[in-house]
Amino acid sequence: MYTFDELSERVNGIIRELDIPESPDELYEPIRYILSMGGKRIRPVLALMSANLFKDEIEDALPPAISIELFHNFTLIHDDIMDHAPVRRNFPTVHTKWNTNIGILSGDALNIYAYGHLLKSRKDKLFRLLEIFNETALEVCEGQQLDMNFETAREITMEEYLRMIRLKTAVLLAGAMKIGALVSDATEEQIRHAYNCGMSLGMAFQIQDDYLDTYGDADVFGKTIGGDILSNKKTFLLVHALEVLPPDLKKELFIEMDDPDPDKEKKISSIRELFNKARLPEVSREKMLSYYEEGMKELKLTGVPSGRRVIIEELAEKLVSRTK
Repeated sequence: MYTFDELSERVNGIIRELDIPESPDELYEPIRYILSMGGKRIRPVLALMSANLFKDEIEDALPPAISIELFHNFTLIHDDIMDHAPVRRNFPTVHTKWNTNIGILSGDALNIYAYGHLLKSRKDKLFRLLEIFNETALEVCEGQQLDMNFETAREITMEEYLRMIRLKTAVLLAGAMKIGALVSDATEEQIRHAYNCGMSLGMAFQIQDDYLDTYGDADVFGKTIGGDILSNKKTFLLVHALEVLPPDLKKELFIEMDDPDPDKEKKISSIRELFNKARLPEVSREKMLSYYEEGMKELKLTGVPSGRRVIIEELAEKLVSRTK
């Protein structure tokens, strides 16, 4: 069995060796730039871990795992443009360092690279891999559109929020585990449980991300703390607060949200205090752990020996206790 660090290094080694052209520099340098930021490489590593559940060797899983990471970074470039985000992983975002048009085009090129790398996969699995990849990619786009729709919505339900993050975030982790299981010749039932495991872990991951944006340490988290509050983003915290706060506090929350020219630090502090009154630190943790436990149940249902599951179990524990 491989360790997380071993798999992460395999992924990083392949990414470092990608044959990305030099010219035109404005198209390809942003691709090299975002890939050089590193990141946790959770998605490709999870695909490799899923493959390793069923086989000792992971070579067949490497091409689709890399394609997942390239696709993920493409979405980050475009998401940062849509979110007007200035920082990613403590670095200026691509559109900030260059401009929006370059960000759009280099993101498009990176997406094409993702599909090109997928074509290096096992030929007998390629059609199914393309089906999974396309379905997952389209769902990610659906999730992003819902997220943008929610920007102008006064309120959304928790059910709507959970559907959005399932599409925008969780399906990519689920798809990664499904792909890893597929290329390692798992049974259809095992593939389904691997997919469900990834889905639950993805849900837990996003709720933790929402929590850290409000309660994390900016130097550790790699993003501006309170950014979601300042943009009135529909996060788990805001949606839950609007559902449970009494009318007077809900009105106070809307007053803070509706201020067209707020004192940024005051707005973050005031809304964070309202979140505290709604017990968001505790509620967020409870919801995240619920998804984590569901994921571990699905992992066990794959039927593989406990010794082969341990590496994913350890990763899942790190995901729910992470600070960045």
